[in-house]
Amino acid sequence: MHLDTPLVYVKGVGPYRAEMLEAKGLVTVNDLLHYPPFRYEDRSNLKTIQELAPGEMATVVVEVREVRMPKLGRKNVGLFEARFGDGSRLSLLGKWFHGGYLANVLLEGARVSIYGKVEFDPYKGDLFMMHPEFELLSADDEDGDAALHTGRVVPIYEAAGKVSPKLMRILTHRVLETIGPLEDVLPVALRERLKLVDRTTAVREIHFPSQDADLRLLNSFRSPAHIRMIVEEFFWLECGLELKRSKAKLEQGIGFALNEQVREKIKAMLPFKPTGAQKRVLGEIAKDMAEPHPMNRLVQGDVGSGKTLVAAEAAIIAIENGYQVAVLAPTEILAMQHYAYFKNLFEKLGYVVVPLAGSFKAKEKERIRGYVEQGLAHIVVGTHAILEQGVQFRNLGLAIVDEQHRFGVMQRLKLMEKGAVKPDVLVMTATPIPRTLALTMYGDLDTSVIDELPPGRKPVTTKHLPSSRIEEVWSFVAREIADGRQAYVVYPVIEESETAGLKAAEKSYLHLRDIVYPNYSVGLLHGKLPQADKEAVMAEFKAGRVHVLVATTVVEVGVDVPNATVMVIEQAERFGLAQLHQLRGRVGRGGNQSYCVLVTEKLSETGRERIRTMTESNDGFYIAEMDLRLRGPGEFFGTKQSGMPSLRFANIIRDRELLETARAEAVSFIQHPPDEDSLRRAVTYIRENWQRRYGLVQVG
Repeated sequence: MHLDTPLVYVKGVGPYRAEMLEAKGLVTVNDLLHYPPFRYEDRSNLKTIQELAPGEMATVVVEVREVRMPKLGRKNVGLFEARFGDGSRLSLLGKWFHGGYLANVLLEGARVSIYGKVEFDPYKGDLFMMHPEFELLSADDEDGDAALHTGRVVPIYEAAGKVSPKLMRILTHRVLETIGPLEDVLPVALRERLKLVDRTTAVREIHFPSQDADLRLLNSFRSPAHIRMIVEEFFWLECGLELKRSKAKLEQGIGFALNEQVREKIKAMLPFKPTGAQKRVLGEIAKDMAEPHPMNRLVQGDVGSGKTLVAAEAAIIAIENGYQVAVLAPTEILAMQHYAYFKNLFEKLGYVVVPLAGSFKAKEKERIRGYVEQGLAHIVVGTHAILEQGVQFRNLGLAIVDEQHRFGVMQRLKLMEKGAVKPDVLVMTATPIPRTLALTMYGDLDTSVIDELPPGRKPVTTKHLPSSRIEEVWSFVAREIADGRQAYVVYPVIEESETAGLKAAEKSYLHLRDIVYPNYSVGLLHGKLPQADKEAVMAEFKAGRVHVLVATTVVEVGVDVPNATVMVIEQAERFGLAQLHQLRGRVGRGGNQSYCVLVTEKLSETGRERIRTMTESNDGFYIAEMDLRLRGPGEFFGTKQSGMPSLRFANIIRDRELLETARAEAVSFIQHPPDEDSLRRAVTYIRENWQRRYGLVQVG
């Protein structure tokens, strides 16, 4: 059987099951071999019922003798029981709570493999297992297949539709039985240097470990076989990213001049003395912009670190060289905040700054497009509306993308195509991304970090209270307002229940306005409001005429009111850590002590961990690390379009050290290949094999 053979032709698959497998991204034999088990069970302790001892984990092959749903008094407690026998005089009881569905699965007479912890009921004299793992051993199982499920370390796969873990095991074994040795595409020197097992051994051991395999290493994905495949995945990913980066360095770009005129303009614009970190990052950007190929740089910085000021300095370099600047933001409210900020900074320099958003009327859009096309606008700040086909720049030199993880890779590329020559690209994010993840998420970007807050900023004090103590929160807010401060009260709006979220915010707004703070001004801000109303309420809040702003997460980014010192987050358990940190970043922007109050309903274990992290730390990078651990990279970014690859064996958080190793090896291999033929084979392999399976952006 060939690796490219469609799974539909594997014995036991057929068109119906092939469709289910395809939904999991499994199309060919090679795909199936790259679908590893997610855990392993030691079922090698195969015993008869007579040999079982209480307290041990064991496997028995038995027959279903009797099934029943016992009642407690007159009440059905949802307990399903099956009594098993193996020909001896003893029997074994299996118990499952909420197991009514098993009545149609564990039928009398069925042969079953049962695995679990053996327990003893002294009152009834029964041996039993609570919620044991089981697999039906059907009569048409071939002898070889039946031996896969018991008497060994057994791989447990994630089901694919109605293709059960057991069937995945059978299909994988059949495939491995019919293929020869696998071509080992990793460079020989790399394999020898890292002492990696060969590819054939690795794949076979991952799916069907040998009898002496260490179960602890298997389940922690640290067996020699797992390490081999993890390094391989990371190596080809990093090779692809390094090839993209190398290709970008060869493209024709703009070499911006950094003369005295540029420096004087930057000095004239600066509203205050930059921090050391801001100066360092601007130096890195300026060096890139002076090069004759396109800059691709990511600027990370915690909330309030001054990324936008650094972007404004970069904009001056482009404008003073005769080029235009585009600033792309993910939401209209953030775009308008940026517009107001840039307009305020640049008016004294004589630059023309224009806004562009989807909600603008057609006539207004047409007028602004005219300014941009004729070169009369130096900077255009807006949303996705900038990417529309009708928006043409006369001379685009710099594209600034804010909150990059909210955009797709293709959207960034679309913006770059707006220039006659590829413009420099500066990507900003206030979502701190741990270095290991940034290397993979933005491997085609050079990274700068602003790791210093402006002087005078005090850390925000974070408190946690249950919703039963909400009146204490309102009393505290009242004291802050009496001292001349302002407050936010934020409610979650989850997509599938957006209406309910808005109703909660509106209900709270009316309660606070009419009952709690009748002598103060309370405003309401949410995404469904018309843009003019949003701007009006924000203007009132900024001016200090609105004391309490009740809002949804529309205030998560971009809202800057230094006089606001309290952030109350209702139902805080419904937010991710990164989002909670972003919301907290809306306060603490002035010289006064600020507070974040997390109000929660019932907390899960994960919820408690999130809240504990928030109350203990203000470090955005630590919080991002914890968020990734709790939620995983996919959920952390909330979108596959961000460019995050779907890795089969590797995990960016768990395997960070292996990622660093693989990255160093990949960079060395691409920059100093052993020979031209090795590099050509690597490019071909990435393009033909790796790219389709993992969704890597084209390398050329």
